[in-house]
Amino acid sequence: MNKIRFRYKKTGRAKYISHLDLMATLQRALIRAGIKLSYSGGFNPHPYISCALPLSVGAESICELVDVAVENGMIPDLRAIKLPKGVEVNEVYTSARKFNDISWIEILVQIHYDNYIDEVTAVGIQESLKSNSIIISKRTKRGSKELDIAPYIKDVQFCSGEKFTFKAKISAQNPTINIDDIENAFDNNLKPDYIKIKRIELYDSNMVIFN
Repeated sequence: MNKIRFRYKKTGRAKYISHLDLMATLQRALIRAGIKLSYSGGFNPHPYISCALPLSVGAESICELVDVAVENGMIPDLRAIKLPKGVEVNEVYTSARKFNDISWIEILVQIHYDNYIDEVTAVGIQESLKSNSIIISKRTKRGSKELDIAPYIKDVQFCSGEKFTFKAKISAQNPTINIDDIENAFDNNLKPDYIKIKRIELYDSNMVIFN
């Protein structure tokens, strides 16, 4: 079985496409492009398509990865792959690295409040994210538990001239830090009305860009 890896972005209105719908859309687009997919056996064969760290609905990304098993292993012509607006394949290549090796995700976060926030509150937001301890209640398959997520959020940098926009690297797996965890990093006085998140890069445990 030959696998090829697609690196793609999901931005704009496409961020509202669910993961399952996007995988089905990608499958149809590859078939229309003339790419011969490899299928499983049995009574209900399905194509071998594996996505790294499925993206939450409402979040954007410019660094999504998906592996697809194909019959001949040839790299397809990107121009032949027609996808919805906001979904664009940037690169196709072969890689032996497993998605389990992804350890960190770099994100761009915009914090939004419906009401005016003064300078003191803005400073409080920055201090909250750079605190040595950030205890949250994190939902798991077995219920909820308290977790200090400070060790799993690092390199926080607020963008110049933007009080409520910052970049950070968050743990990708074991544990996975998600959009809810970022919101819960703030106490009730600082909790945003909503936040926007965009993934901008993936890294392994040595902080080397994952491809």
